Amino acid sequence: MHVKVNALRGLMIEDLEDLKMIARPTISPDASKILYLVTTPDGEEYTTELMVIDRMTGEKLWNIEEGNPTNPDWAPYGDNILYTDRQGMEKDEKGTSLWVAEKNTSKLVGKFNGGASQPKWSSDGEYIYFVSGVGEDDPDVKIIDKIPIWFNGEGWTYYRTKHLHRLEVASGEVSVISEGDMNVQCYAEHEGKVAYCQSANPLRPGESDLIVYDIESEERDRILSGYMIQSLQWSPDGNEIAFTGSDGSRGYATHVTVHKIAVDGGPVTNLTGKLDRGSSRRHYHDIRSMYAGGCEPIWDGDFIYFPVSNSNRHELHKVDPDNGNITPVLIGQYSIEEYSVKDGFVAYTRVNTDKTPELWVLDTSERQLTNINKKLIDEIKLQQAENFSFKQKDGAIVEGWILKPVNWKKDESYPAVLDIHGGPKSKFGDSLMFEHQLYASNGYAVIYLNIRGSGGYSQEFGDIRGEWGIWDYEDLIAGVKKALELYPWLDKERLGITGLSYGGFMTNWVITHNDMFRTAISQNSISSWTAFFGTSDIGFHFTPEQVGGNPWSNLNTYVDKSPITYANMVDTPVLFVHSWNDYRCWIDQSIEFYTALKYLGKETQLAMFMEGPHTFRSVARMSLRKRRYRLMLDWFDKYLK
Repeated sequence: MHVKVNALRGLMIEDLEDLKMIARPTISPDASKILYLVTTPDGEEYTTELMVIDRMTGEKLWNIEEGNPTNPDWAPYGDNILYTDRQGMEKDEKGTSLWVAEKNTSKLVGKFNGGASQPKWSSDGEYIYFVSGVGEDDPDVKIIDKIPIWFNGEGWTYYRTKHLHRLEVASGEVSVISEGDMNVQCYAEHEGKVAYCQSANPLRPGESDLIVYDIESEERDRILSGYMIQSLQWSPDGNEIAFTGSDGSRGYATHVTVHKIAVDGGPVTNLTGKLDRGSSRRHYHDIRSMYAGGCEPIWDGDFIYFPVSNSNRHELHKVDPDNGNITPVLIGQYSIEEYSVKDGFVAYTRVNTDKTPELWVLDTSERQLTNINKKLIDEIKLQQAENFSFKQKDGAIVEGWILKPVNWKKDESYPAVLDIHGGPKSKFGDSLMFEHQLYASNGYAVIYLNIRGSGGYSQEFGDIRGEWGIWDYEDLIAGVKKALELYPWLDKERLGITGLSYGGFMTNWVITHNDMFRTAISQNSISSWTAFFGTSDIGFHFTPEQVGGNPWSNLNTYVDKSPITYANMVDTPVLFVHSWNDYRCWIDQSIEFYTALKYLGKETQLAMFMEGPHTFRSVARMSLRKRRYRLMLDWFDKYLK
């Protein structure tokens, strides 16, 4: 007897509505349970559910689905869980609330109109620490005397300072721990002492002062300055502090690595720099939950567990802080999204190019605990990536990947889309990109490359300060030529190019310097460095490093490195896509270039999405995300099919 098997279909735009996103895996203090969040599209909104399961069996123990719980943290004992939620707040009311749940029962702890980010329990469970903005905005007239005036994803920020707060659970009393007018970046508490990092330089806001504050004595000691610090962890004995960060020796291209320092100061030891790989999560993954956390080192017992960005993978390793020995923990053809460690057990979410993220655990064995997208995955065909590489003229090895169109046939030719990642120190990883799979299901091959400037490789490879549009451009062109050579079924007359942020800059740069591509889509891009310097939330410190100098000391270079300078050279039809609330690459970047091309009689169009931050393609309202995909597919279809 023959059993009929239904053929898998290609991905559709509407499938975005059915993709659930998993985030924040956290092991309980007794290591018996794991909590995690599931984000589900719900019309124009995204709802979250907090799940608690048994670590060994994966059995559901309880859940919190009322409201939208985010930023969960286990209490140091018992089953209490701290989380943030806007439940009970008006739609236009600013800020968020802190809640504490004991299993299914939740209690409001407090509302904070300045927000409550990075909420954590104190080590004794009697207090809750969080970061909240202090200051009031004037909705009518904004009197501004500092920069940046705004920040991407947050809006206007000129009026407030982010301070570290402490809330006593029993009384509800709140006190402010930090002082001054510089933002708190990160913190960690240990038995009555709080280590926190505060921005040290208003013109270089990523630089940090590391301060240790004793709650009882109220003594405050600055133990380190000059590093760019992203996260902090205390040693179990409270004598040392581990941090992820860099000394900035290569500016923002410097690898973020794991360091340690004694609690009373002294020399800094770089524990993981010898790997010549960074510990930041750099891989692109456009269905990551908007409520996902970071991917930060964890000091568990005798080891510090830390992530490693290596090629297209995101791995987990551990280092012995006493002798510096490094041991791999989780390495494979996948990317780790988030993880938690307790007593040597690891709970983590992982993703592949052709698989959605799911929760896994490493204890007595390595096994998958969830399958939240099974129904959809059983219906659709997701393409695996094929890796290729090539050696550049200067000896550098550059990696690339290609997705074949769904239902590819070797005797047919196909159009291709080249996608360029942002950053520039982001990277393409072994991680699902809905956009790539959508192109593949609509008959396109997708080419993507980790060119010079990408994360996942050596510091030298990732450092293109002052050289945007040189080796990165050469790598892109050489990579496409290599793909055409290796995959003769690609139609060289039907090539499209796109990219977002830095990828948008490179799209602009390529079409002003090359006519290889029949059409282009430039997303949330950069076209003018002088404008970017003045309007971007990071422009005044990012641009001098990446371009060199400032518009008054080095104007010629600012002009030479701006794609808009060469607008008259564009022969490629180009669609500009931009979101109105993008304060990283402000809307002026696309408007300027679009206006220039229209004035010059070029073929162009501008799609302005009237809401959404720099990353709106992943976090905007569902209808806007779907419409963006439709616009882009229609544009490519018009010129490539």
